[in-house]
Parts: sequence; C-alpha cells; structure tokens
Amino acid sequence: MAIQKTHHKAKFTKPRSPICILTAFIACISVLYLVSSLVSTPKRIQKVEIKPNNLHNMHEKYLYWGNKIDCPGKHCDSCEGLGHQESSLRCALEEALFLGRTFVMPSRMCINPIHNKKGILHQSGNMTSDERWADSSCAMDSLYDLDLISNTIPVILDNSKIWHHVLRTSMKLGSRGIAHVQGVNRDDLKEKSSYSNLLLINRTASPLSWFMECKDRNNRSSIMLPYSFLPSMAAKKLQDAADKIKALLGDYDAIHVRRGDKIKTRKDRFGVDRTLHPHLDRDTRPEFILCRIRKWVPPGRTLFIASNERTPGFFSPLSIRYKLAYSSNYSSLLEPLVENNYQLFMVERLIMMRAKTFIRTYKEEDTDLSLTDDPKKNTKIWQLPVYTKDGDEC
Repeated sequence: MAIQKTHHKAKFTKPRSPICILTAFIACISVLYLVSSLVSTPKRIQKVEIKPNNLHNMHEKYLYWGNKIDCPGKHCDSCEGLGHQESSLRCALEEALFLGRTFVMPSRMCINPIHNKKGILHQSGNMTSDERWADSSCAMDSLYDLDLISNTIPVILDNSKIWHHVLRTSMKLGSRGIAHVQGVNRDDLKEKSSYSNLLLINRTASPLSWFMECKDRNNRSSIMLPYSFLPSMAAKKLQDAADKIKALLGDYDAIHVRRGDKIKTRKDRFGVDRTLHPHLDRDTRPEFILCRIRKWVPPGRTLFIASNERTPGFFSPLSIRYKLAYSSNYSSLLEPLVENNYQLFMVERLIMMRAKTFIRTYKEEDTDLSLTDDPKKNTKIWQLPVYTKDGDEC
C-alpha cells in the first residue's frame, strides 16, 4: 500500500529535483529490502526445522487430534496395547490423508505395563497422572520412521517448533485460524469452506477414543490405509535389526500366536467358565498348530514364532516337524537396542511379514492364513470354551 501511495503522489505533484528523486528511490529500495527480510524469516525457520524429504511446509494446513493416542476417551489415564493404539493412530492419519492436511503426531506413545515385561518399575505413589503417563511412555520416533510416514501423510511432532508456530498463528487468527470440531463428518471438513480454509482443525473436542471415529465404517473401499501401513513404518534401527535377523534365519516361515490376555475365562452365575474366544486356547496349542499349518508349511522348514505365551517350552512339540526360532535366540543383537516390548514386537512383526509364509492368529484380511477361525473383533458374547477336535482331521 505504501508503494502504491508513493506512485500515486508522483503522478499529481510537481516534478522534483534529481536529488529528491534519488532520495525517494533509495527510500523505496530500503522499504522493499525490509519487507523482503520480514517475509523471508519463516523460510529460514522452515529450513532449520524441516528435513528435505518431508512433504510438509509452513504453507500447509494441519490436523490435530490430541497429544495422547485415544485421549479423550476412556483410555486417557490407562492405555491399550500397541495394536489398539495403532488402530487409533491409523484412523487419525487416514483422516489427515483424506483432508490433505499435515497430521500433528503425538511425540510419545503410552506403554501398557501389561504388555511390557521390562515394565514401568519403581513408580512413585505421589506422581500426578501426567507424570505417570510421561514415565510410562516412549518417544514416537523410537517406534516409527516419521520421514517414511511423511512420504504418504506429512507429519510433524507435537513438541516441534513448527507445531508451536502453527499453534501461535492459529490462536492469533482466532475463528479464522482454528476450528474445534465434534460430530462433523470428514466430507464436511473437506468440502465446507468454513472448515477447509482454516489453518488448523482441532479434533480434541470429541469425547470419543480415536479409533471410534473409524470403527463403524462398513464400506471397506473407504479405508485408505491398510493394517500393514504402520508396521511397515518402523523406525530405521528396528528395520535394521529385523533385516539382520532375517539374514541369519535364511529361508523361513513364521507364525504369530496370541494367547495370554485373549484366552482368559470368567465364571458365569452357575460357576461355569466362559470366554470371548471359544476356540482360541485350543487352536493355539502345539498339537492343533501342527495340524492347522501342515498344509501351508512343509516339514523341515525353519519356523519363527512370536507369541505372548510365557510358559517355558510351550511350543517345543512343534520341533518334531520344524526347526524353531524365537527372538530370544538373537538377544545379543536385540538387548542393546530394544527398550520395551513395543519395540521388540515391532521387530518380530517385521520378521514375520517378510517370511515366505506368514500365519496370523486371527485373520486381518480375507486372504490371510490364520491359526483360528474365531473372529478377532470382540463379540462381547461369553461362550463355553471348546477343547476338542472338529471331526477326524489330523
């Protein structure tokens, strides 16, 4: 505006001396230099903060779901296992992908002590819930390669300078910079200008756990990220460890045997044991595993086993047909690297995904091989457990 005003005045005033014109010219150059310096400042910050292979920049729009996965919701103080949290994280990332926004990733993931034998030990009884949460969590970039994720969905961490800059800017812009949304579907967030033009969409107004936003979608064609997305985005050090173990295993097959928490029973009012997964305990015992996988894995093969079963030697009967391998066989490689069971399972998962034949406990996709035909989804129907064989098979 100042530059236009100068030209406007020059048009209608008397001609000035060459000295006056030169002085005015120098003043204009000075103003332009100052404006150029101010405009370029964010670019200098951007170069420091953003790595070259990240797709986001300060001109992007952002999506924030909160600094804790599944929070708000009933899992704010406690937290679920890695798989459950990944379902929630994948849901949030999927929305960011759909909206074409940079996702603000929580900088830490809560570790459920039930799923972590290395545990959260020696906690002080007088710690606040936030202190307990911080003490029982791990850095997100110790689990995932954020640059690799950013090749599909640009992400920044919620403890980064960029996020603090975005937050300050959105607060200055007020209603023009940020919307706190609840109960708004993704299509409206994308298509309505009242949302789509905003710098920041804040999802923390929703009282639901994250995964609930995706839970009831029956149209599978609307699912943009497969189950395999986050497992394949493991941090580089975990990828490297998996590659080393894979090289040592050679040509191998793999099974994931989930028992532990899934085979628990409870007594009904008549004192009879019931379970949510009636065939799981049976289907994940060695004699039934041998029967189930014989058509997929020939005798003599190396079989890598990942499981939460804690009984020593539980899978030894499988050795009559296969050469068994566990992550514990490679403790010298993993111990200096792995800090918690989430990291350990991510390494095991990479090893299993790269096997010649991989057999899951439950089906994730229709084409998956699985140890049981029980559905993975919790039916909330407590049934009598089944321990006998079906028919004369095996």
